[in-house]
Order: sequence, then structure tokens, then C-alpha cells
Amino acid sequence: MEFGLHIADYTWTTGARDLGPALARHVRNAEASGIERITVMDHFWQLPGIGPVEHEMLEAYATLGFIVANTEKALLHTLVTGVIYREPALLVKQVTTLDVLSGGRVGLGVGAAWNEQESDGLGFEFPPVAERFRRLEETLQIALAMWSDSDDPFVGGVYRLGRTLNSPQSITRPHPYLMIGGSGERKTLKLVAQYADACNIGFTPESGRKLDVLRAHCDAVGRDYDDIEKTAMIRVHPESTVDGVAGTVRELADLGFTATYVYSTGIDEPERVVDLISAARGATA
Repeated sequence: MEFGLHIADYTWTTGARDLGPALARHVRNAEASGIERITVMDHFWQLPGIGPVEHEMLEAYATLGFIVANTEKALLHTLVTGVIYREPALLVKQVTTLDVLSGGRVGLGVGAAWNEQESDGLGFEFPPVAERFRRLEETLQIALAMWSDSDDPFVGGVYRLGRTLNSPQSITRPHPYLMIGGSGERKTLKLVAQYADACNIGFTPESGRKLDVLRAHCDAVGRDYDDIEKTAMIRVHPESTVDGVAGTVRELADLGFTATYVYSTGIDEPERVVDLISAARGATA
């Protein structure tokens, strides 16, 4: 099992003014402890369930660029980008740029988006769900086209690109790590089977059945189920224990998951999160 640090809360004891140095220490500490992946949310307000919307939230791709400069080995990506926030070609260019500048360590995590309150507040278009999934699939197609050896036009139902030129091309070949987040059975997991290297599913009593659904989609499109990495996200909080986290991770491993992204709520000292993940990692090795 690989462990990822998912940074979902920036409300730390250091305060907003010193977020830069605090984040640099946090990601260096995570990498030094053996954590293999570091991810950030692609949101603009804090999410309900993690904290008040007014709490600190950093823009994802600027933050990933900062993390690239302060790490050396970890895989980095968003968990996950809402497809409505950026034009697909711009998104692919951002990820490609970071992949090049990091030496091949940045991937794309993407999903259909869900936070209507945030979109209304900041003026992002928030189409109906069917339209968001059309945009998601075409974004995946555009990404793979731009990461290919061709620069042919792309003509879809939503997006049209006159030339899919992407230079410099990604260091990671044939393309950067591509994850789809979400567990919707009819659309999301089908798109995983068709396009993605990995899925990310929240840990619930339904997680095992979701993987069965993914397997069925893989069979339907002729994809090898084992070629897709199964990842999950779990939460820790001030009362979490090493044994409790390790037990959850063992459950995930038994279901077939091979990577766990850990995020925290209510912990305002980043080193406590890393220490907890590192100890759980040791307990499950």
C-alpha cells in the first residue's frame, strides 16, 4: 500500500501570513517520512465538513507549482480538478508544464465537479450534471490527444480545438498519471474503465461493490481491470489513532486498493498529520 498526503485544510497555527514557509516544511517533512504522494484539492473555498467556507484555501495549480519546487520524489496531482473550472487545453498545458518542471512527477486528477455553492459564489458556470459529464469525457479525450504524437484538430460536441499542439511534451510517457475521482456507477466508473490510469473512491461500506462495478465496466470495454490503480481517500482527526488508521488501510488492501490518500480535519499542526500517516505506514508495512 502506498500512502498519500492529501492537503485539504490550510488553517494552521502558523496563520495565513506564514502559509508559504509552513507548506514548504509540511511537504518536505512528508516526503522525508516516506510518503509517496502529495495532493491538493481543486477548490476555492473550504468545503463543508472540513471547515467553514471562509477558512484558508489555496488555488490548486499555483500550489502544486510551489510544492514541485519544495519536493524531489513524490507524485503530485490534484484530488481532483473540477472539469468546469478551466478550458481543457489550458488544464492539459498546466499539468504538462508541471510534469516537465518536476522531472515527470505531476499527473492529472479530474472529475465532473459538484460544488454548486462555490461556483455560484465565484461566478463559475455550473451546467447540469449530464453536461458536466460530457465536458469531462471530452476533456479526457483532449488530454490524451495533446499528450499524443499527433497535433490533429479535435472536434467534439462541446469543445473544438484547431490544433492539439503541446510543446514541450510531457516527460512522463505515454502521458502523465491520469486519475478520475468519484464513484458514480453509470458514468464515472465507466469513464475510468475507458480512459484512466486510476480511480479514487471514498472509503465507505460500498467501496468493495464499487470496485465490482468498475470490473464490470472494464469487461464491457475490453480493458484489463488490473491495469487500473484503485485508490481511496480516508479522513483523520484529532482522535485518530495509529491502530485505527492502520486497520482501515488493511481493510482497503483486502478489498483491492493499493494506495490511500489521507486528509485531516481539525488538526492545525501539519506535523501531527505526517507523524500519524508515517506511523500507520510502518504498522502496515
